[in-house]
Amino acid sequence: ENLSAREYDIFARLGQGATVGEIAQSLNLSVKTISTYRARIINKTGLRNNAAVAQYAIRNALLD
Repeated sequence: ENLSAREYDIFARLGQGATVGEIAQSLNLSVKTISTYRARIINKTGLRNNAAVAQYAIRNALLD
């Protein structure tokens, strides 16, 4: 499935190694909201954790 623009933004930040707390602070959102987005990303992509997200993003040249 395709990720929404917000989900992709959070996916990219996770791929760059940012924590849920850091992402929440930079986007002025709650940690719970970012955790919900992270769960959606994990569900849609089938990746297991943040490390797998980072590996996928690097392998597929999705990061700047």
